[in-house]
Amino acid sequence: MKIEDLALQRSKYKHLSDDEWRWFLQQVEGKERTADKLPTFASIPDYWYPVRLSCEQCSSELAARYKASLVSGDTMADLTGGYGVDTYFLSENFTHTDYVEQNAELCRIATHNFSLPTPSLPKGKEISVHNSTAEEFLSSLSGEVGRGYDLIFLDPARRDSHGGKVFRLENCTPNVVDLLPTLLAHSKRVLLKLSPMLDLTQAITSLSQATWDIYVVAIKNEVKELLLVSNGSGKITAIDLDKKDQAFTFTREEESYSEAVLQAQLQCNGLTGEAGLYLYEPSAAILKAGAYKLIAERFHLLKLDANTHLYASDTLIPNFPGRVWQIKFEIKKHKFEIKNANVLVRNYPLSPKALKKKLHLRDGGTAFVIGCRVAGKPTLFYAERV
Repeated sequence: MKIEDLALQRSKYKHLSDDEWRWFLQQVEGKERTADKLPTFASIPDYWYPVRLSCEQCSSELAARYKASLVSGDTMADLTGGYGVDTYFLSENFTHTDYVEQNAELCRIATHNFSLPTPSLPKGKEISVHNSTAEEFLSSLSGEVGRGYDLIFLDPARRDSHGGKVFRLENCTPNVVDLLPTLLAHSKRVLLKLSPMLDLTQAITSLSQATWDIYVVAIKNEVKELLLVSNGSGKITAIDLDKKDQAFTFTREEESYSEAVLQAQLQCNGLTGEAGLYLYEPSAAILKAGAYKLIAERFHLLKLDANTHLYASDTLIPNFPGRVWQIKFEIKKHKFEIKNANVLVRNYPLSPKALKKKLHLRDGGTAFVIGCRVAGKPTLFYAERV
């Protein structure tokens, strides 16, 4: 039964007070919304769920487990505990964990959930709950001698006091830019989970007091998280958790010094966009990571244009980390009789909607119409997915 339908049946639950009824609905909705996202929690009897917003904003189990695979040690602190999903899975690799959260209700829920017997947390693991802000908790450590963590984790809130989204690291809560010296003083390593909307270059510049390893994490070709781990070597890893074998690791220096061969050479090689040419688009994680030239160099591809992040080859490249099409023809050179097609535009003068209207196309089918610039020239390809 959907939560909307259940909410209309208050009269059947007269034995519950209004507060009990609201809690009951919250639990039903929480499990319904997170059953696929957090299967481990759904399998634990008497697991408590927070309000809808916390359920929507928390990490998925898949992303949280990946995060946990990057770090380990004896002690850690999660200074922005929230629902506790990341705390739960990170704590698997630490003997003692401090969960810090300023919302008292989330602390109450976390205290209950962490006390339950679970399939993931081995016997002997400890999680202590602290109802505090990150700043207050760090201040409480300043006078303690020898109190150091192997890891401090933060997931700064990306909304301002009015609920509006923020896109600069300095405007998130807590302000990790201001806190960074204190974080580094109290921990061997710092792990930050940042919004996929943040500008990576800007973030690294703001956090220049440390050297970071960066992980751009996607699920089903949608970037979900940017992870920064201090005391790193400056490597960048772009990974889609549904295709871990296609992780792409590089450094900014490698991207800076790489040279992508542009499409102008396609014609010299006899590749003019006719049938048989393969077209490649890197995964969303690789594009977010900024490996625009290096991806071409590593896979021996030709870049269609300096500002078009599509690539080409005359032979199929196996295990390419992204989408691949085979071009059937360039549209202007052939009579176009296709009625249904998926429309994709990259660095093209028209929007997908405008292009569909111009070509009198309906959505659907297996074919693709791809609009892009090739060596500066707007070009349309008819292609099929490989």
